[in-house]
Amino acid sequence: MKICNKEYEDKLKQYIDRNGVSAKHYIFDETCHSVQEAASAANASPEKFIKSICMLKPDGELVVAIVKGEDRASTSRVAKALGVDEAKIASPEEILEKTGYICGGVPAFGYDAVYLIDPKVMDMDMIFTGGGSPYSLLEISAKEMYRLNNGQVVRIRR
Repeated sequence: MKICNKEYEDKLKQYIDRNGVSAKHYIFDETCHSVQEAASAANASPEKFIKSICMLKPDGELVVAIVKGEDRASTSRVAKALGVDEAKIASPEEILEKTGYICGGVPAFGYDAVYLIDPKVMDMDMIFTGGGSPYSLLEISAKEMYRLNNGQVVRIRR
């Protein structure tokens, strides 16, 4: 199982190298799929984690709603911010197709999407985001993440 994750972790490492990203990449033996699992693996407070919730606009365009780990993204707030009727949660297959990463390891930048960042995320200094696979994490500053994804800061949490 872990061997197939290496290609996704390597893909993110290559992106980091190509773009001069200031971040630390961690790979663990246990999964980091949930905030609790990730906090345990990284020996860090759950408050330092963000989630990248992948959604689709009605036209199929990918939207990534970035919220703090303890928060939930609101599909209605995302739709309102985008000026569309609805935003639906992407399936694991759609996430892989649109981001190039498997569900549970999706970073908050590095692929074509509309990025919406909840203001509470921008109040954070260092954050943990997906590291390319369910076994990896990336530690990066919120400002660096914002620079990389050129996101719109708007309230999207429930």
